[in-house]
Amino acid sequence: MPRLYFPDEIPAHGECPLPEAQTHHVMHVLRLAVGDAVTLFDGRGTEYPAKILHIGKRHAVVRVAGGHQVDRESPLPIILAQGVSSGERMDYTIQKAVELGVIRIQPITSQRSVVRLKDERAEKRVAHWQHVVIAACEQCGRNFVPEVAPLLSFRDWLAQLPADDTSARWMLSPHAERRLAEIARPATGVILLTGPEGGFDGDEVQLAQERGFVALKLGPRVLRTETAALTALAVLQLKWGDF
Repeated sequence: MPRLYFPDEIPAHGECPLPEAQTHHVMHVLRLAVGDAVTLFDGRGTEYPAKILHIGKRHAVVRVAGGHQVDRESPLPIILAQGVSSGERMDYTIQKAVELGVIRIQPITSQRSVVRLKDERAEKRVAHWQHVVIAACEQCGRNFVPEVAPLLSFRDWLAQLPADDTSARWMLSPHAERRLAEIARPATGVILLTGPEGGFDGDEVQLAQERGFVALKLGPRVLRTETAALTALAVLQLKWGDF
């Protein structure tokens, strides 16, 4: 059943007008018609079955049934700190990371980053990535929408990490001595740190380790940035999540 994210108040057992952008999606992407069923979700855990009552040029109206909490979240909270990659790689990584259950995405820039974003360009790109997250939630059935945090430099992000955070801190590196498969189950959640196309330089690796990050590898082969992040997420979900 098609799912639509609706962050505003959803009237249970009432009529709900859809914004213009969602109406366009209903008409031209999903190609739905009056009488078709959809599901609205508020991003805070509740979903509402609904039916389309009216479709106009700019707005559609649905009739909503009662809402109910549906939890499809992983029991293992994972924050992905991802070095910004170029082209569509970052979109792909974010989309699949949401499908694989991450609760937050922190984009970061580092010394070897190909993509350089500042100020308004950075804000626009983060807003774009948040739309990618929403579309992924609509597709995969999640009722909580992960946040894409503001873009930070590697050093600024490390500096603002709270000292009392008990999450396991793991950094992917093809040069690490320990494998992810050998690591013990985390007591709480995980912060997974992945570099951009060129990886992290030596100073960055040392700085991350000083902040409690343990370097881990995924095997003898060097994986692309998007492959490494998603492979690690899949392994974590298989070992301690809900796969």
